[in-house]
Amino acid sequence: MDYMNMTDNEILQLIKAKDDDAMEFLIKKHSPIVKKEIRTMYIIGAETEDLYQEGMIGLFKAIRDFEPDKGAIFSTFATMCVKNQVKSAVTAANRKKHQPLNQYISIYASIDEDGQDNEDLFLDDGVKSNPEKRIVAKENENELMNTIKEKLSKLEIQVLNHYLEGLSYADIGERLDKSEKSVNNALQRIRKKLSK
Repeated sequence: MDYMNMTDNEILQLIKAKDDDAMEFLIKKHSPIVKKEIRTMYIIGAETEDLYQEGMIGLFKAIRDFEPDKGAIFSTFATMCVKNQVKSAVTAANRKKHQPLNQYISIYASIDEDGQDNEDLFLDDGVKSNPEKRIVAKENENELMNTIKEKLSKLEIQVLNHYLEGLSYADIGERLDKSEKSVNNALQRIRKKLSK
């Protein structure tokens, strides 16, 4: 089908009729909106790819929620959805209550399997070359580690480590022999404890 000669509204009708090719075409056509919107945004501790994914979620929501009979132009609506999704992600990630999670380093990360100290792997070059910054960074890391160890149970620490590795609730549950619900509950407790 020749999507190039169709309007966005016509393509959206095909998408509602479950045309996957139409969906792919519309996403490719409007993905520059996402790239434009994320250019000036930043999430502490995240990659540009993470912001791009948030923007793509916004684009999917626009495709799902657009109602042509309301008189809006799809590209305008899509831009608004992408912008809102990205801003929400940035705001949520940069809230103070999320700082322990955003700045977290695995409790087990600074010692490798041989018991060797690998702290240099986790310090950026500016910190490595400046002894004062290195001491402050190490003190901050120790303070964060102590806070985590004091406030969290052994299970919660394990869940947090796996979660920060990017594992799904199901994968975490499988590794720890726990249900997804138990993992979810543990993460809720972690958020509450670390936000105090």
